[in-house]
Amino acid sequence: MTDIASLQIETERLILRPPNADDFDAWARFQSDADTMTYIGGVKSRAESWRDLCAMVGAWHVRGYAMFSLILKDSGAWIGRIGPWYPDGWPAREVGWAVAPEYAGKGYALEAAVASMNYAVDTLGWDDICHTIDPDNLASIKLAQRLGSTNRGPTQLPEPYIVARVDDWGQSREQWQENRKKFQ
Repeated sequence: MTDIASLQIETERLILRPPNADDFDAWARFQSDADTMTYIGGVKSRAESWRDLCAMVGAWHVRGYAMFSLILKDSGAWIGRIGPWYPDGWPAREVGWAVAPEYAGKGYALEAAVASMNYAVDTLGWDDICHTIDPDNLASIKLAQRLGSTNRGPTQLPEPYIVARVDDWGQSREQWQENRKKFQ
């Protein structure tokens, strides 16, 4: 299993690493923002955010992977979460993303998504990657398309998100190995 404490992926402007307790205040602010949380479960209280952070940290220990905390190299600021995610009952192995609103539109999500897709395929050995996206979430759809993912139709999330409308955007390992060439 990966040494979680030392795992770090660096891109040009970002560090992707497993979340930890130092991320909590920024994580809680992020999850309290209605616009940010529109398509990812709704606004969460500070207490709910603590449980979500702990669930993500726990997934690293149970599964050996989970979403990364997204950190700006130049300032050390926590700006979002991104990466592999596959909780029990999820429709497929996912690379998901969410960036705090003040950092949106700067290319950080694309930069981190490419690194996360590479990690899922090259390190975790995934044969397929999905992105569960609400049909109204145009920013995420645009990012999925830039990555080369296609809409494979509606899918369903488990409780407590069973009523959420989501489509399965995704691609195979082979498709990603070809699509990622445009980012090298």
